[in-house]
Amino acid sequence: MRSINSELKVLFENANPGLVFVTAFPDRNVMRRFLTDISWETEVWCADSPTHLIHFNGERFLGPYSE
Repeated sequence: MRSINSELKVLFENANPGLVFVTAFPDRNVMRRFLTDISWETEVWCADSPTHLIHFNGERFLGPYSE
């Protein structure tokens, strides 16, 4: 079974620039219900704090990973 990230990588393999995965939620209360499903090395944005992002670990912040 392929992950959503894997499917998106295939779909956008010829895209330029590289991919950055961002999950969006209306607020942190909704985000909390999905914390265990959020992939590491991605970003999370909550509409109730539109000027902030939450980074889920990894060596890159707001930039694509080279394969």
